[in-house]
Amino acid sequence: MPFSQSLLPSVTIGIRTGTNPAALTTAIAATVHSIDPDVALAQVSTMEVVKDRLFVGDRFTMLLYGSFALLALVLAAVGIYGVIAFGVSQRTHEIGLRMALGAGRTNVTGLIVREGSVLALIGLALGIGGAVFVGRTMHSTLYGVQSTDFFVIVSVGAILFATALLASYLPARRAAAIDPMKALRTE
Repeated sequence: MPFSQSLLPSVTIGIRTGTNPAALTTAIAATVHSIDPDVALAQVSTMEVVKDRLFVGDRFTMLLYGSFALLALVLAAVGIYGVIAFGVSQRTHEIGLRMALGAGRTNVTGLIVREGSVLALIGLALGIGGAVFVGRTMHSTLYGVQSTDFFVIVSVGAILFATALLASYLPARRAAAIDPMKALRTE
């Protein structure tokens, strides 16, 4: 398209060089001004700077997704811990009864942890399904993001599973350490 017919009369020229491109800006300006001294050069920059300016919106979107993902992970871990720990603390009477009937502390603690791990595994299965669905959405929104990132899914799953195990183990150990008669008296 001729320059005179352009709606936005500006020209962008790209120059490939084997040397440092930032060092050539004065030479480029001198060459352009030797041909036409009335031409104004604006925004002489390297391709790295142009790419940085071009992808600033995508970087912000990625930072926003990452921040929300980290916040969701922390909230999920705190929520899982709170719900499971509350559920185990509500079973203090049951734990006392089991111990009064002859169950050992390790048996009772193991039972509570096994039940908590089953719940955590069910939650992980549902969460992985949701992660695959959301990953496909992020793949269509962000450039260079895989739809399912195995490392991220495994690490987040491991963090949440460890949180569920810890939330089961600590209150169960605390409840198993109480005298069975004392646990049976408290309702």
